[in-house]
Amino acid sequence: MELREPLRAKAVVCRAIGEPVIVEEILVHPPRAGEVTIRLAACGVCHSDLSATTGTIPFPPPMVLGHEGAGVVIAVGQGTSRFAVGDHVVSSFVSMCGKCRYCTEGRPQLCDQSAKTTVSLPDGSVRTSDLQGRPLGVFAGCGTMAEYATLHADSVIKVDRDMPLDRAALLGCGVMTGYGAVHNAAHVVAGSATAVFGCGGVGLNVVQGCNIAGATTIVAVDTSDEKLALAKRLGATHVVNATQEDNVVKKVRSLTDGGADYSFECVGHGAVVSQAYGALRKGGTAVVVGVAPSSDTTTIRTATLTFDEKTLKGCYFGSSRPPVDIPRLVALYRQSRLRLDELITREYRIDDAPQAFTDLAEGRNARGMVVF
Repeated sequence: MELREPLRAKAVVCRAIGEPVIVEEILVHPPRAGEVTIRLAACGVCHSDLSATTGTIPFPPPMVLGHEGAGVVIAVGQGTSRFAVGDHVVSSFVSMCGKCRYCTEGRPQLCDQSAKTTVSLPDGSVRTSDLQGRPLGVFAGCGTMAEYATLHADSVIKVDRDMPLDRAALLGCGVMTGYGAVHNAAHVVAGSATAVFGCGGVGLNVVQGCNIAGATTIVAVDTSDEKLALAKRLGATHVVNATQEDNVVKKVRSLTDGGADYSFECVGHGAVVSQAYGALRKGGTAVVVGVAPSSDTTTIRTATLTFDEKTLKGCYFGSSRPPVDIPRLVALYRQSRLRLDELITREYRIDDAPQAFTDLAEGRNARGMVVF
């Protein structure tokens, strides 16, 4: 199929930092060479989208939000041979060129091309505008919280057509980030003791990842009893409500027989990073998954890096290789080893997206999902 004219579409837009999101009609322009246009079926409401509206992630508005999307290809740009009309795809906010140093080293999550796609496609342009023709940025090079989106082909991953698209959308960020932190960054081994600080959309999938990896102790830490209950359903062996403990680190260390082998910070707060690191035993590894404000800092006792041989490391997008890892996640879901249905705590029509962001900010959902 060849699109000759822009498509009118409803979209969730951030017009100004610190202001509520709005739903407005936009124009989605046809794909150029190396691009595809997608009719979205679903898009997760991720905390990163909220962080863009508050300025924690410093992307310039106005922009169409959304990066955890799934849909069907309806048009293919010239020379784009990897995709065809009718393909089911998941968006990837990491655009992988396959040529830079990081891609060739097997670390495409750090792709140099992706660093350029904050609110545009890799060439610096966009395929969205308002009804007056003024360009609109697209969050993380995606802008999938809209009825249609045009993305670079490097930012989409094909999935089997029998995979439910609302479940597939989750793989585009929250599930991949959490699962990947366990399997790609920490390399958790069976029989380990693990601790997960923060049980939102990402932390719950760290819990799942630890369970799939065969960890025998999985301590989930949060301030919400509801999220802790869900963590328990997804594999946590112990739960800790941080508001009810005088010393969270001491509590986690007691539950892990002296300290965790692996801990994961999924909040995006320097003080919580310090807790995750402090909860480790000798030789343990703490993985920072949460996105903290650029001004945030973390304090640790430097000597523990030497004498205790502890490791503190970061993890972006689950240190993933999306073309490899997303099909693996689909297979795990089909085998009932990865649970996705339980993660979607509420679905919203696009006109109700502002409420979805309010619910996210107030911690009401594991994952809200905008369905089209």
